[in-house]
Amino acid sequence: MGMDDFISSGMDRLDKQLTFTAEIDKMTSILRRTMLIDKSRRENDAEHSWHIAVMAMLFEEYATAPVDIGKVVRMCVVHDLIEIYAGDTFAYDVAGNLDKAEREEKAADKLFALLPEEQGAYIRALWEEFDAMETADAKYAACLDRIQPFFHNTLTEGHTWVESGTTDRAAVEKRMSVVKEFMPSVYPWVEKNIENAIAKGWLKP
Repeated sequence: MGMDDFISSGMDRLDKQLTFTAEIDKMTSILRRTMLIDKSRRENDAEHSWHIAVMAMLFEEYATAPVDIGKVVRMCVVHDLIEIYAGDTFAYDVAGNLDKAEREEKAADKLFALLPEEQGAYIRALWEEFDAMETADAKYAACLDRIQPFFHNTLTEGHTWVESGTTDRAAVEKRMSVVKEFMPSVYPWVEKNIENAIAKGWLKP
């Protein structure tokens, strides 16, 4: 069952690619805090990554600098792969974020080593660029990575904020600051939703 049933192709390169392909299926089992909009369950990493990859194709016009949509989409679909081993670290978990970088670095070493060397290096470079959030492409991808769960919160009665006790407006604004910087025309919508969340008791001033 599972990889015990794997039949080798007889080609080392293809076998590595197939093994990696099977391994990343585990993303579907990594649950995030974000609730699906229908409130039926929490979303998983694969769903989140797909969602923001599609968003990357929709919101380019709001970016303050030119972006390479193809590259951004690739970033979006690989940015959480390391969570297969490192787990999902909740954005507002102060303690959990203390060793996040170390856990994710070890996860990257393990996961990307499954691929042929140049492919592993390429995907790792996309992940590292996303994580550094310095280039226009990475900032745009980061905006989407923050807008998507924020949007879900606005449509699920602040589920993640309320459940986790994340009631500090300042913490949410800090998390969304890259949107204010790189997609400023979108930020007034963010502010309106923060105000609405405060009015409804999902967040505190």
